[in-house]
Amino acid sequence: MSRLQSTLMFCLSLLVAAAVMAKTDASIDAGALEARWQTFSRTAAQTQPALDFPYAHCFKRAAAAQKVPETLLLAVARGESDFKPAARSDANAYGLMQILWPGTAKHLGLNRLSDLLEPCTNVEAGARYLKELLEHYQGNLHRALAAYNYGPSRIPVSGGKLPDGAIWYSSYILRHLDYVLHGSRKRPRGSPPRPYADQDRLFVIRFARPYRAAAFVESLQPRFGDIRLDWFRRPDEGFDVVMLYASEKELGRGRQLLSDMGF
Repeated sequence: MSRLQSTLMFCLSLLVAAAVMAKTDASIDAGALEARWQTFSRTAAQTQPALDFPYAHCFKRAAAAQKVPETLLLAVARGESDFKPAARSDANAYGLMQILWPGTAKHLGLNRLSDLLEPCTNVEAGARYLKELLEHYQGNLHRALAAYNYGPSRIPVSGGKLPDGAIWYSSYILRHLDYVLHGSRKRPRGSPPRPYADQDRLFVIRFARPYRAAAFVESLQPRFGDIRLDWFRRPDEGFDVVMLYASEKELGRGRQLLSDMGF
């Protein structure tokens, strides 16, 4: 079999796997997801980030002031902006925590767009908003996150069926929480957290739907071993799959694997 035929067969197998593993965005088990957030809530105050993330002082200060878990704030920021303070979405959300302008920003007392681009101000606003939502939803993190994304007017305090997109968002942030808590690989006992910025990324492919990006990563990850594949929502729509690497050696190995697969 030629390399081209092997590549075509591999790509076909990925498409089949994606269809089998994730047929729709609505395939997430909302009950299991809510239970996982409840488990996290019980120990959230004792959790620590596995890496030294950008603007760490902003997150620590906001978490302490608002009594919101630092790891939760980091997970939302990673999922929303990947720690880019100038990030802007098509929906007019800005900054690290993607605060909606002008509605949510002015609700939080921020009357200048420039305030949202200041990292600590943005994180503090996001922390205040999450605290407000957690109080409104009686500590239910799953519903509070759904409302952070969809707006509290569309998420009931109890009962009712949540929008599929809101359930997806809660699941998306939970995946980023896992990274915040554990990083891409186990840290040697007693060693200090590595800087998040030490891990570069290589763009692999873009999808229009999140479940396709998730299925793609799940299909390929076993071949990559300790080199982690990840995916992020883009501010301007779409979902990017990337390869994370911490050295030129890892980059070379990953590129070779991708080349063997036809990328």
